[in-house]
Amino acid sequence: MKSNLKIGIVGAGIAGLTAGIMLRNLGFQVVVFEAAEKVRGIGAGIGLASNAMKGFELLGLENQVKEISNHLTQFQLVDSQEKIIHKTATDRIKQNYDTDNFVVHRAELHQLLVKELGENLILTDKKIIQFEQNNENVRLYFQDGSHSDFDFVIAADGVNSTLRQSLIPNSEPRYAGYWCWRSVVKWEKMQLHEGTEVWGTKGRFGISPLTENRIYWYACINSNLKDGIPEFSLEELKNRFDSYFPMIRELLDLSNEKELISTPIVDIKPISIFHFNRILLLGDAAHATTPNMGQGACMAIEDVAVLQEELKQHDWQKACSNFEKRRLARTQYIIDKSEMAGKVAQLDNPILALARNQMIRLLPDSIVHGQMKRLLEEDFMKI
Repeated sequence: MKSNLKIGIVGAGIAGLTAGIMLRNLGFQVVVFEAAEKVRGIGAGIGLASNAMKGFELLGLENQVKEISNHLTQFQLVDSQEKIIHKTATDRIKQNYDTDNFVVHRAELHQLLVKELGENLILTDKKIIQFEQNNENVRLYFQDGSHSDFDFVIAADGVNSTLRQSLIPNSEPRYAGYWCWRSVVKWEKMQLHEGTEVWGTKGRFGISPLTENRIYWYACINSNLKDGIPEFSLEELKNRFDSYFPMIRELLDLSNEKELISTPIVDIKPISIFHFNRILLLGDAAHATTPNMGQGACMAIEDVAVLQEELKQHDWQKACSNFEKRRLARTQYIIDKSEMAGKVAQLDNPILALARNQMIRLLPDSIVHGQMKRLLEEDFMKI
């Protein structure tokens, strides 16, 4: 491994920042480019399952991440009247990785990663518009008229990746069929350690406890994008979920309209290549998934841990080639399973939804967890 190589990273999200820390620690010269004027975590909360925490452990970041995260001990799936559909202790996911499950505020995780990397290695307001690569280097061109040359480039610029869509023109994001709102509120009653997802015919509602008696909530409603649902205000969300159990209305009442984050749920159809000569796709740029399995950020962290292991053993090109072989099948599995999980969770036909809930209640745990078998039982570092 040549540690004097100059690596450009496009995107200062979780994947880009984590990759930057890893590469700097290995001795590479690193520059991270962010299109926005400021590095910030767009979103409210992130689930960090045991596989993600194992990745952070391998990257030397586990303790720092734990300090800002809330430990989850169990997860429950309920209907709109809070009747249990399924409940599970998170110890099941812990088995292979010997570390716990957490939830963290996205902005606070970003702040931690920026601090660990060093702001001097991040250039903001640098929107990439095109690139050129040859057998010697990669040149990145930016909207401000500047350009930079690198030995290799990591594209970590998310689901809307400019680099990926240039390399694979038909890889634009695909809409999953539902719109999502997110926010964080202060919950003074108690510090919770249980995650909850509510399946009802008027929409899905998630409750994830953060540190300092805060709750990250999200609401997902089916929409054809022409029905006015994406324009819903906070008051309209309250009306929509008015028939659900009281805690949901309490959380919405505690919310601030100005702090709502409203976005379509999208992913990308699995692609068959991540490594393009001197450019490597990483994180959502390579394998953006819907959030239904809570694995978007987790897959990015896995990516960086696997790439680190390869770079410790091989030169850059061999490491990237091996990385691609190790990550394609697992990330495609997550995208496909998450897409399927979303279709099941978003059922809004009352008869089908009732049948779904009853079936899950009657099924043994082994079958319910079967859909997550590979995630639960497959050690990503041994693939």
